[in-house]
Amino acid sequence: MENTAIWFRQFGEPEQVLTLEHAPLAPFIPGTLRVRMHYAPVNPSDLIPITGAYRHRVFPPRIVGYEGVGVVEQADSAQWIGRRVLPLRGEGTWQRWVDCPTQWAVPVPDSIPDELAARGYINPLAAWLMLERWPVMGKRVLVTAAGSACAGLLAQWAKRQGATEVYGIYRSPEHLPALLKLGIIPLDSGDSRAIAEVASQVDVVYDAVGGELATLMLDHLNSRAVMISYGLLSGKGFSPRGRHITAQRFHLRDTLAITPVEEWRGWFSSLWQLLRETQQPEAEVYKLEEWRLALALFREPGRQRKPLLKL
Repeated sequence: MENTAIWFRQFGEPEQVLTLEHAPLAPFIPGTLRVRMHYAPVNPSDLIPITGAYRHRVFPPRIVGYEGVGVVEQADSAQWIGRRVLPLRGEGTWQRWVDCPTQWAVPVPDSIPDELAARGYINPLAAWLMLERWPVMGKRVLVTAAGSACAGLLAQWAKRQGATEVYGIYRSPEHLPALLKLGIIPLDSGDSRAIAEVASQVDVVYDAVGGELATLMLDHLNSRAVMISYGLLSGKGFSPRGRHITAQRFHLRDTLAITPVEEWRGWFSSLWQLLRETQQPEAEVYKLEEWRLALALFREPGRQRKPLLKL
């Protein structure tokens, strides 16, 4: 049997270094689940490591992809056969077959469609955990990269948790209608004066951008505020020490490393219900062989659809 996967074998821009490769399927390893993948999304967290941004812990050769959904085709126990799962912490998910350690597989309820389940891990779990650790009831909230998937979840769930105001910094005007529909107060990323003024008034900032924007906000945040840095979409670092506060870092990987497996898997009981009730961009599906088209959509400024690879 043959497997097909997308690899990067050297650092560089994904469009230049990714390759679609075919190889015989490796022998089944006891203690794992062999999952026939259905869908995998295209996320910033999939592409940024390919550039070498995290070369201290993510390096080639490597199959791309951190999340997706599929059906168990082979397992030590018959109870797993035919079940839909998120095969997490195994090999990359941009391939037709994934071998996943059994303890890290997350069962998917029948009520959750494939296209939603495929993106039910990285962004939802990060947003949910940040709101659990830094709750926002009765507080004013600012999110950056407001058009991104994770920021969209943070904003919606912050309002659900009881935030009094949620501001969203956006770059592309195409995002404005969706932000306004969700009750998010929009801030143009080019309006430094307005961002500085809002930063001086809010209580919690969730920042996925870093760079100059993070520095601007840190310079104006008040001493009672908290800023959580969870990404560097700008590709630029920043000093976490501001005028009054020091930014706190959140990485999903760090939390998972210190959390017992059963507790970690149990979090999804809350997440599945939340995801059913949350507005998210519609999916645009591409065959695995059309990965370049999926990346082209991913790069579109102000895109309104989420690229998914059909595996």
